[in-house]
Amino acid sequence: MSEKTTGKRNSFSSSIGFVLAAAGSAVGLGNIWRFPYLAAKDGGGLFLVVYIILALTFGFTMLVTEVSIGRKTKQSALTAYGKLHKKSGWIGAIATIVPFMILPYYCVIGGWVLKYCVAFCIGQGELAADASYFTGFITGNYDPAVQPFGITNCEPILYTFIFLAVVAVVVFIGVNKGIEALSKVLMPILLLFVIAIAIFSLTVKGAEGRTGMDGLKIYLIPSFEGKSFSDVFTVILDAMGQLFYSISVAMGIMVAYGSYFRDDSNLMKSVNRIEIFDTAVAFLAGIMIIPAVFAFLGEEGLQQAGPGLMFMALPKVFQAMGPVGNVVGAVFFIMVFFAALTSAISILEAVVSSVMDKMHWERKKSTVFEGIAALILGIIICLGYNIMYFECPLPGGKTGQLLDLFDYLSNNILMPVVAIGTCILVGWIIKPKTIIDEATKNGEKFGRKTLYIAMIKYIAPVLLFALLLGSLGIIK
Repeated sequence: MSEKTTGKRNSFSSSIGFVLAAAGSAVGLGNIWRFPYLAAKDGGGLFLVVYIILALTFGFTMLVTEVSIGRKTKQSALTAYGKLHKKSGWIGAIATIVPFMILPYYCVIGGWVLKYCVAFCIGQGELAADASYFTGFITGNYDPAVQPFGITNCEPILYTFIFLAVVAVVVFIGVNKGIEALSKVLMPILLLFVIAIAIFSLTVKGAEGRTGMDGLKIYLIPSFEGKSFSDVFTVILDAMGQLFYSISVAMGIMVAYGSYFRDDSNLMKSVNRIEIFDTAVAFLAGIMIIPAVFAFLGEEGLQQAGPGLMFMALPKVFQAMGPVGNVVGAVFFIMVFFAALTSAISILEAVVSSVMDKMHWERKKSTVFEGIAALILGIIICLGYNIMYFECPLPGGKTGQLLDLFDYLSNNILMPVVAIGTCILVGWIIKPKTIIDEATKNGEKFGRKTLYIAMIKYIAPVLLFALLLGSLGIIK
């Protein structure tokens, strides 16, 4: 029976189910293609130290807050904030817009991952290593002089549809049989893949005598060379921005998952496990990528983030490995596909649960509705590299396509706004005690209590405001 017809909200069957689902949300493309780049850019070990400190302070604060809000209200983000305080519903509205904007382009990128996964699995890794392979695929080999009114092929749209369909089916099935069941299977496999590739990355020997262990030193040893106080502050903001990607806060996901978290389960212990899992995988993502890229492509290869790292730099690394490179590439992209899939599922669930709570629709209807909306926007984003191509200005003198615009608005503007609003609501309006009481209602000990209060009231809002100003290009 459905959640609507029974009048009872679904819940995760166990704490481990919740932890794996939440960790699956956290371990996504942001950890794989953004964390290594930032670590290399921001002084290796210096970034790692700052990231770990922020994960144990800011990350802990936001995780406990959002999971507690979800469990206390038994609502998703769209309605949970308004239930806590009637004038704070705007926070939930923006928190729901974020995953609504992210899902279409995330599925487009998931389609790219699936394309490369297929390419390496059928032995076309050498072709995929050519930079023109990626650009030809995402543009559909479009030439406006030859096809002014149409596209050459629809491969990007097809792969986007396949990826979105898999995600939608899991959410369509439900919390227990869909999200939780898949997370219990995929997350252990994903972790094994990550560990295996990380170990292999340390053993490689590339051009000019560089080795994976040389790259590991760049990753682990803090570098303060030429860094001013302003540079260190930039590292702090970079690490804080990365935490949004890593722990899935400020986008309604943890509120939705918290609403499925059982009242008799240990919330504090589960949050601590998510912290450990996410930080470990983010750390291993750096070991997977930085040593191998440095060994074969040098420091220049480490300066790429996003699609450039995933779909151009890494395929070149796999090609340089010789015959074994195709196998390593296949394993790597299967792992990335799993990571993208678990994250996309949580993003869709954040929207679906909000629609269910606000509109009182059944899960199936809500999933179909949001799936169709995401597909339409996904097609438009795909065409943004094709017949709808245009370049829009972004802060810092950069330009981007539709995908970059969606990413910038959701991640750099709306998510900090949601996080600031959450801190003000909890820190100053409903008071930290509301969250602390919810998190410890089964007699749990609230570790880092003094730190939590200081973070939610003072430190996090200041850092988040600085992050927002930096995203807007007001401070550099």
